[in-house]
Amino acid sequence: MKKIGFWLGAPVLLVSINASAGEAENAFADELHQCAAYYELGSQMVAAMNAPQMAAVGERLQKSASEAQQLADKYEAKEVAASAIEKAKEQMMASTGGQGMGALMRQYKDKCQQILSNPQERLNYWIMAKM
Repeated sequence: MKKIGFWLGAPVLLVSINASAGEAENAFADELHQCAAYYELGSQMVAAMNAPQMAAVGERLQKSASEAQQLADKYEAKEVAASAIEKAKEQMMASTGGQGMGALMRQYKDKCQQILSNPQERLNYWIMAKM
């Protein structure tokens, strides 16, 4: 009888684990949207400065934005990720209250650097957090 109970409970456990993994991937993708938006806005602001000495910084920011978007594309359809990134950019612009990148840097700079430097570690964090 104990074996039957185990086997009946196994599918429920697997469904629960799969649901948790899906929630973790969604949370991770949301962070990637925010990072892509942050880096893209930063790149746009650097480009608007029209300062040749800042061109390399703008290119690095754009590269990081592309990297975050490509990671997000692994967890959802490209169109969904692109739409979520645009929404995140709009929310970020509205939240800065004219303070420019300073407020965004305080909130996203270190976090996004960590996520992009070791995305698997961050996904693992979300898997554990959503269990």
